[in-house]
Amino acid sequence: MGTPATQDQLVYEEKDDAFYVSLHKTTSQHYVVIHLASATTSEVLLLDAELADAEPFSFLPRRKDHEYSLDHYQHKFYLRSNRHGKNFGLYRSRVRDENAWEELIAPRESIMLEGFTLFTDWLVVEERQRGLTSLRQINRKTREVTGIAFDDPAYVTWLAYNPEPETSRLRYGYSSMTTPDTLFELDMDTGERRVLKQTDVPGFDAANYQSEHLWIVARDGVEVPVSLVYHRKHFRKGQNPLLVYGYGSYGASMDADFSSSRLSLLDRGFVYAIVHVRGGGELGHQWYEDGKFLKKKNTFNDYLDACDALLKLGYGSPSFCYGMGGSAGGMLMGVAINERPELFHGVIAQVPFVDVLTTMLDESIPLTTGEFEEWGNPQDAEYYAYMKSYSPYDNVTAQDYPHLLVTTGLHDSQVQYWEPAKWVAKLRELKTDDHLLLLCTDMDSGHGGKSGRFKAYEGVALEFAFLIGLAQGTLPGQAGAQASLR
Repeated sequence: MGTPATQDQLVYEEKDDAFYVSLHKTTSQHYVVIHLASATTSEVLLLDAELADAEPFSFLPRRKDHEYSLDHYQHKFYLRSNRHGKNFGLYRSRVRDENAWEELIAPRESIMLEGFTLFTDWLVVEERQRGLTSLRQINRKTREVTGIAFDDPAYVTWLAYNPEPETSRLRYGYSSMTTPDTLFELDMDTGERRVLKQTDVPGFDAANYQSEHLWIVARDGVEVPVSLVYHRKHFRKGQNPLLVYGYGSYGASMDADFSSSRLSLLDRGFVYAIVHVRGGGELGHQWYEDGKFLKKKNTFNDYLDACDALLKLGYGSPSFCYGMGGSAGGMLMGVAINERPELFHGVIAQVPFVDVLTTMLDESIPLTTGEFEEWGNPQDAEYYAYMKSYSPYDNVTAQDYPHLLVTTGLHDSQVQYWEPAKWVAKLRELKTDDHLLLLCTDMDSGHGGKSGRFKAYEGVALEFAFLIGLAQGTLPGQAGAQASLR
């Protein structure tokens, strides 16, 4: 600091394009952690934080499919590792020798260890089971375990920033489909809890809304979790417009958290559902593996089967079912409308990854080689044929499609703008209906949409106007039935 950039010294440079680099300090403040991670492999380099000219050293060299992270406190290393199980275990060691690791929490088949926080007297772990996150506090002296209770049927909780390990006060976050983001402080010695901060949502009354967490059975007999929310007074069984969101890639969990903008739809009578399809991480690592590579079609089947089940259960009107997903979730939307176009009145595909084969065959695109660990390498004939069988662009046919809004950004480096554009062009050429097909290209945004305090809401407003207009039958060029909206 305070010197020209030309005098900066290179500490470490990652040569492998598949690995991302992040930095943080250990709880002990003794080490700076350089965390290196690809989709399936990780490595930790350590720097002595007390030495200005310290050289980084590897705690444990990377090896294929081994993922680990660590913290350091009271002269011991604490490690979250998948060396003995896909859902990760927790280990402790004074030295770097892997043979010396002491197992604190063994990997479990149905529970994913997501993270941990160290205190002098307590160890707190964040876990995921049956689609929901949870927190457990473990007394380091007595080994007594206490779970932290939550009331909502669908929610998400997470460990917040806890910089003072000597305290007994834990800070954690909480959100549900009916509870705005809340920061709690829990006294682990007494069990007393207080709210430190909650996002203020003017005019919001949680009592007006109902959330549910249910399970549907997919075509292969697997149970798939669904989280949903609706306005109590506006719910009419089998009559509401239903918006179903899906993603299901990279092991990412789509948690049932709060959205203030979503209230605009709920207050107009929409039911909003998230299908936690295979390919995500909601039910552990196996759930992810069951929706990638040559099992990717499980993602699409789960979503479509959930839509059918929700309509059959009366959570929406078959005439007003809508789909929405972004990026890899946009690919899910593309597959859904190719396979079951009659199921949807309208679909929103946000920055959709729809030209799978072309992208995965072009290794000059920055992210392609890293994506081989998610979709496979189409240079392999088996993967080529499988990708071609579901790639949305390659499977557009001459049939009726639902109303469609496609969004993209000119500066998107993850799904380049021409990919959704060529998909829209092919749809316009082949589709046999006169439904709306809208392409919105934002000339200033990237993959994450518009930035800025208010700009981001412009994209949401466009999407909601599309949905509400379709349901009311008020969009230009639209014809057909109307939903009963409030």
